[in-house]
Amino acid sequence: MRDRDAAGRPRNARPRDAYGRPLPRGAAGEPTMPDDLDLPPAEALARAQALLDADRPFHAHEVLEAVWKASPAGERELWRGLAQVAVGLTHLRRGNSRGAVALLTRAADRLEPFGPVPNPHGIDVGGVLRQVRELAEHPDPATPARLRLITRTPDVTLPGPVHPGAPDPEGSRPKR
Repeated sequence: MRDRDAAGRPRNARPRDAYGRPLPRGAAGEPTMPDDLDLPPAEALARAQALLDADRPFHAHEVLEAVWKASPAGERELWRGLAQVAVGLTHLRRGNSRGAVALLTRAADRLEPFGPVPNPHGIDVGGVLRQVRELAEHPDPATPARLRLITRTPDVTLPGPVHPGAPDPEGSRPKR
């Protein structure tokens, strides 16, 4: 049974490995994102890209999922599609090519309507779609998750470590 907070919302109480797989209670795991993560889109994109660059697609998914759940109705499918890209990469890195292909295909379908929109939040949706479709057609679990799926991130200084638990060098910026 999953742990819940006072409001009945599920919590991430069990430790997780680097690719988000649950570990036994009491095991040392990777730090995860807070359940109540609330970031503006620019910061979320920078953080998600940095996590993808660090081969942490599960953690990138958590960041993108938080924005998806808080975004206005007209943007929800964009953020949901990006979160599904990160989950697809997570499955790919776990060796689950079949699950990765299914999620990457679903993500591409969700992102497709945003292709004609000129760079929503600085995201080159067309570039993301090309890369996601290529991965879905040629899944390779050895492919690192640090692909440029979010191709245009704003130049922002992040207010903390981009990888949970990692030290944050002063003035760190997302990789371009």
